[in-house]
Amino acid sequence: MVNVGDKAPAFDLMSDEGRQVRLRDFAGKNLILYFYPKDDTPGCTKEACAFRDDGSAYSKKNAMVVGVSLDPVKSHQSFKKKYSLPFPLLSDEGAVVSKAYGVYKKKSMFGRSYWGIERSTFVIGPDGRIKAIFPKVKVDGHSDELLAFLN
Repeated sequence: MVNVGDKAPAFDLMSDEGRQVRLRDFAGKNLILYFYPKDDTPGCTKEACAFRDDGSAYSKKNAMVVGVSLDPVKSHQSFKKKYSLPFPLLSDEGAVVSKAYGVYKKKSMFGRSYWGIERSTFVIGPDGRIKAIFPKVKVDGHSDELLAFLN
């Protein structure tokens, strides 16, 4: 598990655009790294669309948004196109990065246990250190909460 003030765990993942994206690509910017359970599901769609709609506000705060899930690149491509998402979606199919950030957890739904991503957001500063952690995110109002934090 990572903590506020820690150096953010490095990552190198394939994006929906078919290119490798690394943590160091965002040096000098605030990075909103959000982990979400599944492409094109109600909560994840609502969260992604809120980030999309607030895109200019993030730009004004020198911040970039990047989503990460266990979905494959092809799924990300469909999700991004369907909702006109202007930010990268990264595929963490092996859950390596999700585990490094401590968001790959045992979950249960309808009496069935399984491993998956706990919706969480990390604000990584221009220096590569974690400025804030938002665990167990509630989708409603989350983007506003992040923008307020960046003030």
